[in-house]
Amino acid sequence: MIKRVLTVVLMICGMLAGVTSAQAAPAALPAPVPCPGCWHPALDTSWEWRLSSVPTEPFLDVTMYDIDGFDATAATVQRLHETKPGRNVVCYVSAGSYEDWRPDAGSFPAAVLGLPLDDWEGERWLDIRAFNGPLGDILEARMDLCADKGFDAIEFDNVDGYTNETGFPLTAADQLAFNAWLGNEAHRRGLSVGLKNDIAQIPQLLPYFDWALNEQCWQYDECTTAQNGSFGYDQFVDAGKAVFTV
Repeated sequence: MIKRVLTVVLMICGMLAGVTSAQAAPAALPAPVPCPGCWHPALDTSWEWRLSSVPTEPFLDVTMYDIDGFDATAATVQRLHETKPGRNVVCYVSAGSYEDWRPDAGSFPAAVLGLPLDDWEGERWLDIRAFNGPLGDILEARMDLCADKGFDAIEFDNVDGYTNETGFPLTAADQLAFNAWLGNEAHRRGLSVGLKNDIAQIPQLLPYFDWALNEQCWQYDECTTAQNGSFGYDQFVDAGKAVFTV
């Protein structure tokens, strides 16, 4: 009788362990959305990163401008195109943080607002796990804004919240799901998309992004796979995808 009871207990424990494992397993990422008509910058591309102000004429003689998507007007984007054939314009928006000065700030539900970003007044981390709900609607509206203004590409900022103190228990799997979704939604709008930082997830996210933009990888010895053994921007370059380094 004791052996039978133990057998039943072990069977139940095994069943519960199976359920727990299934629940804990990260969901598979969606297939990357192709965008053959998207801009794919050359490995050697001259560029200007101007976020603190909207550029005015005469513009710099560079082939890419990366500017604020809210502050820039469609007319500015058009003039950037007209004044240098082949120039492409990137739309900067924050995808992983709330900014209290943006015109859509009132649309964010309180439940998705997390801790403040260090050294960035008025900015708070977002609960990126909510991208299938109202947060996703807000971010899709931002992507539509970029497309409607005539931008060629989009730069999503703050897409590495899982490595920061956000106020939410974000995991690497949460970040992968969110970033893959961003890349696919940009492509659905015909926008080229760059991966901003989130260096450790380059191997998984490389198929979803057309280029990359990095801040300070040399400072932290994380630019190349040789420096850490598993990830690096050389993987973008090997795939023929440009890397813009600040």
